[in-house]
Amino acid sequence: MMSTPEMTNVVENCKELDQLRKAQEEVLLEINKMHKRLQTTPEVVEKPGDTSLIRLKNLYTHAKELSEAEVRVSNMLLSQLDGLLPPGPPGQQRRRIEGNDQKKKRMKPDSDISRVSPSMRNQLDNCASLKGEQVAARVTTEESDKDEYIVVKVMHFDRETKEFEVLDEEPGDDEEGGGQRKFKLPMSHIIPFPKRSDPSSAPDFPPGRAVLAVYPSTTALYKATVVNSRKRKTEDYLLEFDDDEGEDGSMPQRTVPFYNVVALPEGHRQ
Repeated sequence: MMSTPEMTNVVENCKELDQLRKAQEEVLLEINKMHKRLQTTPEVVEKPGDTSLIRLKNLYTHAKELSEAEVRVSNMLLSQLDGLLPPGPPGQQRRRIEGNDQKKKRMKPDSDISRVSPSMRNQLDNCASLKGEQVAARVTTEESDKDEYIVVKVMHFDRETKEFEVLDEEPGDDEEGGGQRKFKLPMSHIIPFPKRSDPSSAPDFPPGRAVLAVYPSTTALYKATVVNSRKRKTEDYLLEFDDDEGEDGSMPQRTVPFYNVVALPEGHRQ
């Protein structure tokens, strides 16, 4: 059965997603108004003191931030729903669906395009825009006992399969061949990091909140608890990582940049 706290988190994220989409619609309306104004009277930008272009740039920046936030919340929802779905039977369901796909192969391109909603298209665009960026990626399967998250570089996003091709830029050990590892991962396994150059787009986690963060001097992410209350978004977090006790049993507090801290996925196993 689904526990009440888990469903509460899903509902809260659904509400946040709705709010983000409404905010996006409002920003797009403002952008369209600015476009019409500039098309009707383009000479207005040449007047001293006119701020039309600055305002338009700010609107586009805000729209981009909202889109990135939508991807973050959508990925969180996917992870939460994955944790609530029962294991086993979906495998049979998948095989039946694959069989149907083979029968309808010739229809696939047209039917897929028609079914893509504006919101999904926007999400796919945001995923594609992550190419070349570093993200947090879960590289373990659903069957694994623990969730392993590492920092990877996005090489490609396939819109049809909705899969990321990512590269672990850290050389592996001798058992792994010593080379860089590549993975193909679903959207639900990818968490974008906050933009280092845009602290305003980063979520603000209060003291006591459980998060997922890059452990200092590594490319691995672990569950941690926020210790400090930050006054500015550019400030580092002070975190206590789980299972990080010192020899005396005390829990060291470690400093982590805001752009290396993300929300803890629902049902995270460590």
